[in-house]
Amino acid sequence: MAKMKTHKGAKGRVKITATGKVIAKKPGKRHLNWHKSGSARRSKGRSFTFSKGEERRVHELMPYDV
Repeated sequence: MAKMKTHKGAKGRVKITATGKVIAKKPGKRHLNWHKSGSARRSKGRSFTFSKGEERRVHELMPYDV
């Protein structure tokens, strides 16, 4: 049977912790921030965990990163 391949786009965007949780950064902080409020800019810098359904999909994309 052929090896399963890691999805390189997912690999650059998410991190799987030792317990199996999936963490990613919130989008929307790269540019065009001058008109956003300070609290909005700060909240965009934090990371968030995925829901169980999305977690399952990411684990399919990244089979060896668990």
